Amino acid sequence: MSSTEDGEDNSYVEQRRFQRVKQRFKDRSKKVAQTKEKTKEILSKQAGLIAKRAEEHESFITKVTHFLGVFAYGAFCFILGARPQDVRHIYVLFYITFVPLRWIYYRYKKWHYYLLDFCYYANTIFLVMLLFFPRSQKLFMVTFSFAEGPLAWALIVWRCSLVFSSVDKLVSVLIHLLPGVVFFTMCWWDPVFFEAMHPEGIAQVNVLRQQRLLKDPELMTSYRGLSKKAQKANNVWWRLSGRFGDQNRMFMYILLQAIFTVATMALTVPIFLSYELHLIFQILKVSAAVWNGGQFLVEVMPRQVVLKEKKKLEVAPPVEEIPHQD
Repeated sequence: MSSTEDGEDNSYVEQRRFQRVKQRFKDRSKKVAQTKEKTKEILSKQAGLIAKRAEEHESFITKVTHFLGVFAYGAFCFILGARPQDVRHIYVLFYITFVPLRWIYYRYKKWHYYLLDFCYYANTIFLVMLLFFPRSQKLFMVTFSFAEGPLAWALIVWRCSLVFSSVDKLVSVLIHLLPGVVFFTMCWWDPVFFEAMHPEGIAQVNVLRQQRLLKDPELMTSYRGLSKKAQKANNVWWRLSGRFGDQNRMFMYILLQAIFTVATMALTVPIFLSYELHLIFQILKVSAAVWNGGQFLVEVMPRQVVLKEKKKLEVAPPVEEIPHQD
C-alpha cells in the first residue's frame, strides 16, 4: 500500500511541476507578446510624428532634397567613373539607410504593404549575395536576372520618375536602377570579380491579408496603387486586366505580372553576354527615369501645388476684416 501511495504522490508532484513549468512558459509568452505590441505601438507613433513634422516643413525639405539629390547624383557619377569597384558599397549604404526610413514613412501613410512588393525581395536577396555570398555563381545569375529583368523593366513600364526634389521618387528609382548598375560594374569594370564570376508578395498581401485590406481602404498595396494608376491613364494594362470582368482583375494582374517577370528575365541573357547591349540598357533606364521626371515636374507637380494651396485655404480659419477708421 505504501509503495502505491508513494507512486501516486510522485506522479502528483511531477504533474504539479509540469503545470508550473507550463504556466511559466505561458506567462513569458504573454509578456513577450505584450512587449512586442508596445514596441510596435511606440514605433508607429514615432513614425507618425516624424512624417507629420516632415509635412509641416515640406517646402524647406523639398529645397534641401533637391540640392542634396543633385549633389549626390554628381558624386555618384564621379565614383562610377573613378572607382567602379566601390559602387556596390554605395548600394549597401543606400539600402541599409533608406529602406528602413521608407518603412517609417510608408507606415505613417498606410502604404507599408508596398514593401512586400517583388522589388524589395529582389533587393534584399541582392544585398545578401553581396555581403555573404559574393562568389556564389548560381545566386549571382538569379539576382542578375532579377535586377536586369523585372526590376529594370518596371522602371520603364511603370514610368518611375527621377525627381531630385522628392525623396520618395528618388528612392523608388534607385531601388529599381542601382542593382543593375552595380551588376554592370561588377561584370565589365571589375577585373577581379569578372575573373571569378564570368508573383511573390501579391498572394500574401491580397489573399492572406484580405480581411484587413477590406476593413481599411486607405491601406495601399502594389496592386491597388498600380491598378489605380492604370485606371486613371486608361492604358493597355487596365484594359487587359479587365478582359474577363472587374471581379477577375486581381487574377489577371497576377497573371500579367508573372508573364512580365518571365519575359523580362529571358531578356537578361543577351544583356549578360554583351557589354554593348548592357551599356545601352543602362543608358535606356536612366533616360526613361529622367524623361519621366521631366514630365512629372512640368505636368504633375504644378497641379499638386495648386491642390495643396487650395486645401490649406479651406482648412485655414477665416481672417476677420478690421473696419477702416478715419
